[in-house]
Amino acid sequence: MNTVLGPVPAAELGVVAIHEALLSVVPGAEHAWDVTIDRAEVFETLAAKLTEFRTHGGGTLVDRTGMFHGRDLRLYEALSRTTGVHLVASTGQGPEELLGGYFLTPQTNPPTPWPAGKFAELFALEAAEGMVVPRVERRGPAGLVATAATRAGMTATDESLFRGAARAALATGVPVSVRYGADVRHDLDVLLDEGLPADRIAVGDLDLDRDLARAAAFEVAGRGAYAVLDHLGTEGEGHPTDAERADLVAELVAAGHGGRVLLSVGATGVAKGHPGNDLPYAHLLTGFVPLLRERGLDGTRVRRLLVDNPRELLTVRAV
Repeated sequence: MNTVLGPVPAAELGVVAIHEALLSVVPGAEHAWDVTIDRAEVFETLAAKLTEFRTHGGGTLVDRTGMFHGRDLRLYEALSRTTGVHLVASTGQGPEELLGGYFLTPQTNPPTPWPAGKFAELFALEAAEGMVVPRVERRGPAGLVATAATRAGMTATDESLFRGAARAALATGVPVSVRYGADVRHDLDVLLDEGLPADRIAVGDLDLDRDLARAAAFEVAGRGAYAVLDHLGTEGEGHPTDAERADLVAELVAAGHGGRVLLSVGATGVAKGHPGNDLPYAHLLTGFVPLLRERGLDGTRVRRLLVDNPRELLTVRAV
């Protein structure tokens, strides 16, 4: 599978935090007068958090922020070498509101989104030939394609992004990771319509809304895609508690969907231009795994959730 330091045998990944962020920057915030990005400070902060993750048994962290959101490959390479944590970076972008004007056609009225084929070409190049850094230099290849739909519902541009992501995944063998908008079934259908097998798709944001979490998770897992509970530790304001999330995981496992569940904190190591989520990456292991054990999930089942499932998803394979 693809890490920022090159291919790594999937068997070496260990425990994987599948939906996290390292340096997360709202597009354009790096140019704001009141935003400073001190690389030495960022490195120190992220190294401490990754080291804590590794100390508690973590092996691999996936940064699913995609392009133009602070992705810094040289920084990530240094962090991986220093901490010993495998880091997987992603290509992709979205939703529509976070796209730069370059990815619309402002000469038309209304603006016309890039066609799916152009997004597919852009993402596939980063997964096959390496991710672009300033000065049009390519570094290591992306380990997945990440995109998101608009919260209020998928727009035409979001659909182009989803279809482009699916086509890039088909062309390169990396998986797709998405955050759904208003209708999880509809958004998953768009990817499946491109011929992408369900087991190459991970759907996140399933545990944001207490009232929707169970139905959304069973919908995704029941159709063979990976249901990602990626807000562990985020509680209150309509979110499920971690105890409720653990109940849901236990229920999914009991229903035979243990092979289609993934877990993550959705933490932001360093955020610029937005508040971020300052939870530790290690909360997955220190705060949530004990709740799973309390619900009777033994070591084999927990390993499946944290090691086997993400390994199978992240393994680059022809479709």
